[in-house]
Amino acid sequence: MENSTNEPQSDALSELTQKQLERLSYIDLRLYFLGDIGRQDLMKRFGIAPAMATRDFGLYRDLFPKNISFDGREKSYVTGPLFKPGFPHIPERVLTALSQGFGDGANPAGEALIRCELPTALNKPDLDVLAPVTRGMHRRQVISLRYHSHTSGLSQREIVPFAMVNDGLRWHARAFDRKSGEFRDFVFTRMEGTKVVENSKIERHETMPADDQWNRIVDIDLIPHPAQKSPDIIERDFGMTNGVKHVRVRAANAGYILRHWQVDCSPDRSLTGPEYMLCLKDPLALYGVKNAFLAPGYQSPN
Repeated sequence: MENSTNEPQSDALSELTQKQLERLSYIDLRLYFLGDIGRQDLMKRFGIAPAMATRDFGLYRDLFPKNISFDGREKSYVTGPLFKPGFPHIPERVLTALSQGFGDGANPAGEALIRCELPTALNKPDLDVLAPVTRGMHRRQVISLRYHSHTSGLSQREIVPFAMVNDGLRWHARAFDRKSGEFRDFVFTRMEGTKVVENSKIERHETMPADDQWNRIVDIDLIPHPAQKSPDIIERDFGMTNGVKHVRVRAANAGYILRHWQVDCSPDRSLTGPEYMLCLKDPLALYGVKNAFLAPGYQSPN
């Protein structure tokens, strides 16, 4: 029986290798978002021979016959009239692929699939500084480093990192700081001389399960700012339901996120300006969040 949903039987996909699935997913993405793909596109992306590219297109057509047609004039494959994506596509990865390409491995400079303008990254970590820290995260090891701080200047530290965080402007590591005895955020561009400390025992209180702010999930309701003239447009922009956008964030990241989103967190929603399209429905949602002071307009209820 013909598959009316353009979805192949799961056993058909389970018989394919991971590399085959990656190539078929790429065909699917190109057809979905660009409308066409040729053999050269597949060969360039994956470094495969013409014969293999031909087989991949044949396999994709067998699996998703409604998704693909051949344009004899352009000598390329185009989106079928009854196209439905055959693979899941995560919006963030789609946007990255369209705007920055698929560069990796020996070809790090990927070409954008669509002309796109992106803001310049003002904060770019030194990879030689970054690499020991991420190795420490992955292998659960202590990191020694010199760190520049607003409060204590340059100091030698040992940290136990377990996660990377992007606050919208900078990348930092979430880690236990042995100098202060607390879990803190360490900005990568403030680090120097990072290196793994071999054979340093990590205690339970230095690990992620002991980080209360990291493990606490904060429920936040965002609503259109009352100073904005078109709340219905804002509701549409942010995919609100009944005028509310519900998000869940880690307490350790809440202040950063609300600052990045430019959410008015003042108790009386008094911040003005076109940049404040959103405000907190209930500012008390941030009670007990240590970095809430970073959120625009936030005032502690104490």
